[in-house]
Amino acid sequence: MTNKNRMDSFNCEAVWPTTPRGEVNEYSFHDTFPRKSKSYVGLGKLIGDFKNLLFQTDVSVVGVHCMGGGGKTTLAFTLCDDSEIKGCFGNIVFITVSQSPNLKGIFETIWQKIVGKKVPEFQNVEDAHIQLQQQLLRQSKTTLVVLDDVWSRASLEKLLFEAPGYKTLITTRDASTIPRNASTIVYQLPLLNKEDALSLFCLSAFGQTSMPSTADANLVIEVQAECKGLPLALKVVGSSLYGEPHVAWENAKKKLSQGQSISIYHKEGLFRCLKTSIDCLDDVARKCFLDTASFPEDKKISADALLNIWVYVRKMEWQDAYIMLLELARRNLLNLISNQGSRATISYECASELFFSQHDVMRDLALYLGCQGSMVDRKRLLMPRQEHSLPGEWESCRDRQYKAQIVSIHTGSMTENEWKWNEMNLPETEALVLLFSASEYFLPPFLKTMKKLKFLMVCNLSSKRATIKGLDTLSSLTQLRSVRLERVVAPTIPKQSKVIQNLDKLSLSLCEGFVNMSTFNDTNLQELNLDHCSDLEELPLAMCHMPSAQRWSVTNCHLVEKLPYNLGSLSSIRMLRLSALPALKELPASIGKLEQLEYLDISLCEGLKDLPDEVGQLKKLKEFDMRECSRLRRLPKSVCGLSSLKHVICDEKIGNQWLKAKAISIPELRVEIVEPQFTLDWLDD
Repeated sequence: MTNKNRMDSFNCEAVWPTTPRGEVNEYSFHDTFPRKSKSYVGLGKLIGDFKNLLFQTDVSVVGVHCMGGGGKTTLAFTLCDDSEIKGCFGNIVFITVSQSPNLKGIFETIWQKIVGKKVPEFQNVEDAHIQLQQQLLRQSKTTLVVLDDVWSRASLEKLLFEAPGYKTLITTRDASTIPRNASTIVYQLPLLNKEDALSLFCLSAFGQTSMPSTADANLVIEVQAECKGLPLALKVVGSSLYGEPHVAWENAKKKLSQGQSISIYHKEGLFRCLKTSIDCLDDVARKCFLDTASFPEDKKISADALLNIWVYVRKMEWQDAYIMLLELARRNLLNLISNQGSRATISYECASELFFSQHDVMRDLALYLGCQGSMVDRKRLLMPRQEHSLPGEWESCRDRQYKAQIVSIHTGSMTENEWKWNEMNLPETEALVLLFSASEYFLPPFLKTMKKLKFLMVCNLSSKRATIKGLDTLSSLTQLRSVRLERVVAPTIPKQSKVIQNLDKLSLSLCEGFVNMSTFNDTNLQELNLDHCSDLEELPLAMCHMPSAQRWSVTNCHLVEKLPYNLGSLSSIRMLRLSALPALKELPASIGKLEQLEYLDISLCEGLKDLPDEVGQLKKLKEFDMRECSRLRRLPKSVCGLSSLKHVICDEKIGNQWLKAKAISIPELRVEIVEPQFTLDWLDD
């Protein structure tokens, strides 16, 4: 099996003997070989593929990572209990490392289990590592050491050894803890598929891997589905309902759908395990994680929206905020997704093509931890699921001042008269997320009292675009810096309105009705993002009168045939993305006037046949993405003057021309030739 094909997917879960309530303590093993399991769910051929990794001579370390409760420890137990593994390795040592490991004690355990001699008095951790490494090199017995629940890379590096026949299996919640080299394979453990998830759930709820004939099949499936394939949730929820009557199952379905705990056992059993993933975060990272609960469940959310909260509310530098996003992803606290696949480029303080999602259980954990304490004193006021009226807890405090910095409200259709929350007093709110599912929506009247508001997101979650009204309310919010609107139809904003003039950033996704706006003229906008604006055929000339603009992105607008002739008026622009505009026929000659431009993206512009000679005037251009421009035949000779160009991404045909330009006058140019992906993901509406 080659490295490329070693492991494409793996779904597994072992189930241990349980009490009548199904209670299991699979985290209590310390320096001992695990107990023999009762049965396995979701193994089959895939577990054999995983074993093959450990059998390969060129692999010495196998790392497995996923979110808490995802089955890492159970996987390790399963492998240790496998007859082929036992036959291959003369020594098998299972060690729980934990968050605060006793490294000296772990070294003593490894010495006892493998060397077998009397444990010497180690002077310190370094001395223990040296002595143990020397002994292992003298051993002839094949050895598998499982280091379970690793939290620190510094600790792990002290526990890794090299010796003939010596293998290490690592489980961790944080992929970055595992050092990478040629002999290391790192694998992210996925959640259980539907069939295996149901089997595991039934085993916990009924004591068998199939559904009893007396069970309400639809109800069982609906409750199980709320666990979203997370093994820990399947076991805890299933065991919570062991032997319970039908009414308890109905109640569980209702509570789980609303993100509520179904019992004390459920809350403690689930959150106790998952909370350890949060306890290791510093104060800033913890706040950033809790902020993720501001967004809707089961949706891909623009990472840019989350970064806006961290930049404008948390006062983080954009680069630090982006690194934090990667950090939470590495710790499996959220998942990062790109509609562009491997084409995603995150640079120039723009992440408009990057999205994130969360498992419902992790989102519920963020909600649970973020909603502690008094309602009026909380820093986050969150309505996690759609409500048709003011929640009871909010109603009881409606005449008091809330201290919330971040507010998230999820409703249905709202007209100006239907808002009954005018008394809400939110003077400290700096970020507001408005979620709704309707064909018409009026911005809440109390919005105008949020004098500290810096970021506003209005997102329609229904399948059709909704008419949004009341945008003029934003004119009074002098601190407002970023607005993001998704799947809405907006009326033309009057030219005298200051809604846009006050902003640093405007993002419109899946929107209609903005194409006639003349209010872009002479604004202070630094960033404009237009994505999937289906009625956009021609960009208004006024959009190029943005003297402060540094990032300008127009993507997936399939009717746009030409750009404004005065594109060159964007004198401060550093990043220009014109991606997935299949009808675009040409770039205007004025593009050569963009003297500050460093990044240019024309990928997936299939209608482009030529580039204007003026492209060669972009003296500060560093990166040029022009992949999948299938009709582009030639480069103008002027590209040889792009002396600052460092990186070009293109197909093979154009790549050969760039290589000639490199040989002539751009010696530091890196030409990355990519194959067409043949994906329609970028057309997704």
